[in-house]
Amino acid sequence: MSVPFYDENLYMLNMKNDIEAKNAEIIPSVESFLATDKASIPSLSVIKQLAIAIEAGKKSKSVKSLLASSAGSSSAKGKPGLNLSTVRALVLREKEEKISTTFRHDERIQSLIRSLFDAGGDFLKRSITSGSEGTIAASLPRDIHGAPPESLLVKISEVIGSFRSLRKMTLFWCRIVDEMRRFWSEEQYIPGIPIDEIPDLNSCLLYQRFQVINCCLSRKRRHEIASDSLDVVLRVASSNTESGTSEVTVPANSLLYARLNNGELALRLGADCPFSNLTMLETGEKVYSPVTQEGPLLTEDVIKETEEFVLRTGSVGAGCSQLLSDMQAFKAANPGCILEDFVRWHSPPDWTEPEPSNGSVHSSIASDSRGQLSSRMQKEGNLWRELWDTSKAVPAVKQTPLFDEDLVVEGILTDLEDLPTTELYGPLFLSLLGLGFVMAEAKLTEDNNLSKLFYECKDYVVATCQGSSWNNKVDDICQVYETVETMMVNPDEILKAMKQAEESNMTTSVLKRRFKKLSLNLVGKDEQTKKWSPRNANSDERLSSSTQPF
Repeated sequence: MSVPFYDENLYMLNMKNDIEAKNAEIIPSVESFLATDKASIPSLSVIKQLAIAIEAGKKSKSVKSLLASSAGSSSAKGKPGLNLSTVRALVLREKEEKISTTFRHDERIQSLIRSLFDAGGDFLKRSITSGSEGTIAASLPRDIHGAPPESLLVKISEVIGSFRSLRKMTLFWCRIVDEMRRFWSEEQYIPGIPIDEIPDLNSCLLYQRFQVINCCLSRKRRHEIASDSLDVVLRVASSNTESGTSEVTVPANSLLYARLNNGELALRLGADCPFSNLTMLETGEKVYSPVTQEGPLLTEDVIKETEEFVLRTGSVGAGCSQLLSDMQAFKAANPGCILEDFVRWHSPPDWTEPEPSNGSVHSSIASDSRGQLSSRMQKEGNLWRELWDTSKAVPAVKQTPLFDEDLVVEGILTDLEDLPTTELYGPLFLSLLGLGFVMAEAKLTEDNNLSKLFYECKDYVVATCQGSSWNNKVDDICQVYETVETMMVNPDEILKAMKQAEESNMTTSVLKRRFKKLSLNLVGKDEQTKKWSPRNANSDERLSSSTQPF
């Protein structure tokens, strides 16, 4: 008679895995987000999830290490004499690998990604009032170093915070980076991000990087247009030369020429527009401003690295490269020019105009009557003169790029795939927090009874988030946000609590002090609204890769 094999440990392990799998299986649906009230602030539960992710992420150095650690170890594979703990690790690891493989191709995930990157859709579109002076929407998010309320990054924050597993939150972020890579390869702008603005250093670094990607795409498109335009000009000029005409007729459509000292006409390449009423000293032709190479796009991390490099090495190499590029572009746009012409255009303070005289100021262009360079420009071994002597006439569009858009964006996308976890969940938390306060401010400040308390909440959050250790106070910030949410959905409860405080002869200063210490629980009437902290959150709320592997 056969006896069924029974191992209590294995049975409990399977039961636990099944329960965890069911708890972690929930993927937020597009329909649930579309049903979100446009006038409501983000849910406290989503803010809490991001706060928990900040706490849990402190144990991992980066996104990839977090995913690797939560997937289990593979070192025991193939070893004899596997014990129960080793078997459990192998089972969990294989389960994780399977889920990670299928996660990105899950139709629900694909639907979320399509909705997030749909520029014309209503997905998570909030009714954001900027206030009568138009300053509210831009104020607090910049004060706490978040992202603009209507940006894609804020929507990403809300979606990621809606997952119930740290691993799934992180996997979804990786899927977002994949989509951004696809947009770049297909030369599409990332929706919800300005298409051609320099990075906003008052916003979080994540948002700045998103801006760089779109700005690089705009630059690539401008470069392609300029390159095609220059090719057309060269072809037309070449056909004029091959026609054998002794006189070159300047057509009305853009071919620009400058007459040299010997009377010949030379084609201006890469010329933008005449520069004031300035004329070249040697030839008397108009000086044209050239189209120059655009400078680097500086995010806060690049600025810091550059400053450290300069302080460590004393190098000014990047500045020399830009100066040489400008000289070459100027020569191409102004045939027959000399260094003095370039200095007058590029650095007017280094040029001194001649003193007016009784004679005609236009009667001579001799060196003693046309002005002179500054003393630093006349010194022997001056860098500007050395660069000028070595530079060639090359329009900017044909020069070696000073700023390689493809290389920069590839570097950004690679970094986004393996961000330090604090640099991922911290900005997401602050960006969504900023949206909540912007929306709440537009509504709560209309009520005189609530406005004072709201501004105390706002001031506390701004002061806390501007500190270097704000991520150690996320539980306090969540409690303040809970108060704001209650003010929005149930203002009567807040007013009642405030009235009770007044009846108990509590002074305003005491009320404010108790609030600052976060011991004033204005909404704690039941178990769901008691004081909350990501360090002591309930097991069904807490995100942990060890208890919820998916």
